[in-house]
Amino acid sequence: MKAASGSCCRFVCVCSHRQKGKMAACALRRGLLSGVSKFSRKHSHRILSVPDINTGNEVFKPRLQCRACGLLEGVQQKMFMSSRNRPEGKVLEPVGVFEAVKQHGKYETGQLFLHSVFGYRGIVLFPWHARLYDRDITPPVSDSKPEPPGAHGSKEVKGKTHTYYQVLIDTRDCPHISQRSQTEAVTFLANHDDSRALYAIPGLDYVSHEDILPYNSAEQIPIQHELFERFLMYNPPKSPPFTSRDTLKAWQEKNHPWLELSDVHRETTENIRVTVIPFYMGMREAQNSHVYWWRYCIRLENLGNEVVQLRERHWRIFSLSGTLETVRGRGVVGREPVLSKEQPAFQYSSHVSLQAPSGHMWGTFRIERTDGSHFDVRIPPFSLESNKDDKAPPAGYTF
Repeated sequence: MKAASGSCCRFVCVCSHRQKGKMAACALRRGLLSGVSKFSRKHSHRILSVPDINTGNEVFKPRLQCRACGLLEGVQQKMFMSSRNRPEGKVLEPVGVFEAVKQHGKYETGQLFLHSVFGYRGIVLFPWHARLYDRDITPPVSDSKPEPPGAHGSKEVKGKTHTYYQVLIDTRDCPHISQRSQTEAVTFLANHDDSRALYAIPGLDYVSHEDILPYNSAEQIPIQHELFERFLMYNPPKSPPFTSRDTLKAWQEKNHPWLELSDVHRETTENIRVTVIPFYMGMREAQNSHVYWWRYCIRLENLGNEVVQLRERHWRIFSLSGTLETVRGRGVVGREPVLSKEQPAFQYSSHVSLQAPSGHMWGTFRIERTDGSHFDVRIPPFSLESNKDDKAPPAGYTF
């Protein structure tokens, strides 16, 4: 899967399936993926019948759209292809073969996949177990998560365990998703002796279990990323045939407090769904006081057919120290993304610091319709909690 030239599809993926003696094939539309994530939620047991895959701080990423989904089972026979730029035009080359989507259990380290929303190629490093607080589901009153002070109008929700994955993104796909999703979203707080406040590891992402479209490949290095061979080794007898090196295990253990996600918050307003994942980054001393840092990843998804555009953000930030801050501004991370049926998702990361070990954030996004009217989309309230076992600073690239 690679970018095509000119005004053609950014990613052209073709998979074929023999059905009653005929070959069924689908080609992706320009503008990238649109239907697979919705299709997968309705037909998750047949997700691999979707034959095409196309490739996607505050940032956007693309989606998949299949135009001829008359495919039936036989998943292992479906091969998807990539187009490579050649002077004489596009040439399709095999990338891999789809595997069955896991309805139960989790994917293992070394699993190759396509992202069902943003379409990039990636590989699983290790799983995380998070608590998903979905305000679109009305829960029992008992065992609900308390709301922060001032977060009016939000529902209390009961968290359920959900699997997310730490993954590497193929660097060949990063240029094509950079307008839809941040490929440097995983940031670390620099050491005290470092002049930079933050640093990022490019091509590191968090992916929800339902966003994984697994595949296999005969290539020994199917993903291009500078950390691929440092973290993984080819081991043909295993399935998947890539196993973790000691460097990956050591890096995960040392950076566990800064990489782990514990809570995921989700809420939908007028077909615009907002998902928030906060991460604790650590504490630094400044002017005889402690400053606690968090990053938060936000995804906006247009679940409807109407084209809308994000125009403004309005945040309320409450600190345990007793302060309540209001932040207003145009767009997010310098962008005012358009959410359409063809490109329905936008994902970005940002940061916040407090002079207290905990706090809360909530707010709204002002969304504009094509007729000029506006409506506010709720950002689900989420907690900012510091890790109690705050020890050594993040290791970053140190092995």
